[in-house]
Amino acid sequence: MSQTITRTIRLSPADNVVVARAALRADTRVEEEGLTTIEAIDPGHKVATQPIKKGNTIRKYDQIIGIAESDIRPGEHVHTHNLRMDDFDRDYRFSESVRELDFVKPEGAATFQGIVRSDGRVGTRNYIGILTSVNCSATVARHVARRFENDIMAEFPNVDGVVALTHDHGCGGCAGIGLNYIQRTLSGYSTHPNFYAVVIIGLGCEANQIGAMMDAEKLNPSDKLHAYTIQDSGGSAAAAERGEGLIRELLSDANRAERTTRPTSDLILALECGGSDGYSGISANPALGAAADLLVLNGGTACLGETPEVYGAEHLLTRRAVSPDVGQKLVDRIQWWENYTKANHAEMNNNPAPGNKAGGLTTILEKSLGAVAKGGTTNLVDVYEYAQPITQKGFVFMDTPGYDPASITGMVAGGANITCFTTGRGSVFGGKPVPSLKLATNTPMYLRMENDMDINCGDIVDGTSTVEEKGQEIFEKIVACASGEQSKSEIMGMGEEEFVPWTVGAIL
Repeated sequence: MSQTITRTIRLSPADNVVVARAALRADTRVEEEGLTTIEAIDPGHKVATQPIKKGNTIRKYDQIIGIAESDIRPGEHVHTHNLRMDDFDRDYRFSESVRELDFVKPEGAATFQGIVRSDGRVGTRNYIGILTSVNCSATVARHVARRFENDIMAEFPNVDGVVALTHDHGCGGCAGIGLNYIQRTLSGYSTHPNFYAVVIIGLGCEANQIGAMMDAEKLNPSDKLHAYTIQDSGGSAAAAERGEGLIRELLSDANRAERTTRPTSDLILALECGGSDGYSGISANPALGAAADLLVLNGGTACLGETPEVYGAEHLLTRRAVSPDVGQKLVDRIQWWENYTKANHAEMNNNPAPGNKAGGLTTILEKSLGAVAKGGTTNLVDVYEYAQPITQKGFVFMDTPGYDPASITGMVAGGANITCFTTGRGSVFGGKPVPSLKLATNTPMYLRMENDMDINCGDIVDGTSTVEEKGQEIFEKIVACASGEQSKSEIMGMGEEEFVPWTVGAIL
C-alpha cells in the first residue's frame, strides 16, 4: 500500500525531532513540518522541528532519547554534537499493558515442514555437530569437520553438513558464572533439535571438564551424544581419527531424517539487530515485531535479547509483563548490567558503535527504543538468564550481551531454531546450525548488499510498503526458511565462526 511521500518521518506528534527520509541539503524546505533546514542532514539523521533550549529533553518515539547540550533551532541537525545522554527515572508500571490476545485456532494455524527428533522437539535443519569443551581442542574439531567437506556429503543429501563450533573459553580461570554460562551453552547446543547428533571433544586437563559439565547439565552419553578427550585418545591425530570414525557411523542414520508438516508453535525465533541505523526503529525492527506477533498468535515463541540494547526502553517491556514478578526479572537483569559495566569502568551508553552513529543514532536510549520494536506488541511471558532453556510459548526475553554473535549463541542454546537479524549498516551474520535471515532497514544498503540480505524493509521508508505488509512477508519467509529454503548466509556457507559463548568473569 502506497502512502504520501514526505521529506521526513515523524514518529509521534509529541516528538520535537523528525528523521530525514533521504539526504537533505541546507536550505531545504520541509513543508510537512513547516521548517527549512539550516544545514545538510544525512539520511536517517534527526532534524529539530521546534526550538529546544539547552538542558531540555529531546523526544523521539514519544520517548526521551537525551538532553540538549546547547540551544537548538528548528531545522538544525540533532546528533552527538548537541545531544547528550542523561540518567532519568523510568516508571516501570508493571503489567499495565497486558492484554487478551486473539490466538489463531489450532485448525487454522500456520504450518511448516520440520524435522521431528526422538524427544519430540522439532528442528529446522539436520546437521551433525562437533563441539569443544575448551579452546585447546578447537583445532582437532576443525580437522574432523574438514574431512567431511569433500564429495562424501553428496551421498547424504538429507544432512545439511558436519559443522565444528569452537570457542576460546573453557580454562584459564573459567569458574563461577563464566563456567555456568559455557556449560549451559554447550549443553543447549548438544541437545539442539537442529543437530541429529553431536560429538564433544575436550583436551582432558581443562577447567571445564566434560564429565563435570555433563553431570551439571544432566547430559547422558548416547548413540547421538559422544564425548571424549584428546589426552585419553592418545593425542591429536588419534582424537581426529576417532571423531571421523564416529561421524561416518552416524551419517547413514542422519540421512534418514525427513521433513513433516508441523505447526509453527514448534518454532522459537531469535530476534536480533546489528549494525543499526536511524531507520532500524522505523522499518525493519517494527516489521520484525509484526512478524513476531504473527508467530506468537500462531502459538510460537519469539525471543528478544541484548539487555544493554533495551536499556532505557525496558519500561516499555515491563508494562507488557504478564506479572510483576516477570517484570522484576527484567529489571533485575538491567541492574546487574549497570553494576557489571561499572565494575569494568564502562557505562551503558558506551554501546552505540561508530557505525550506529554514522547511521543517525546518538544515545543508547534512542538505539534501545528502536531495538525493542523487534519484540512486537504481545505480552512478555518470561525472562531467562543466558542460555537457559526457553520453555514458555509466546514473547520472551533472554539476558544476552549486545555483541551479536554472543547474543544469538545464547538464544540458540536456549532452543531457538531460526533467527531474524535486522541491519542498517550491513551485518552479514550466519549462525549454524540455525538459519539466519537478514532484514535490511534501507533500500540503498539492500541493493548494495543484495547477496547478503534476505528481505528489504527499506520500502517502508520509501513509502511503498507498510509495517504490517512487511511483517506478513517476513513471517512467510520465516516459514519457508524453517521448511528448508536456504537463507543468503547459508548459500554463502557462513555460520561456523559465529558460535561465541558469552565470556563473563576474570581470565586468570
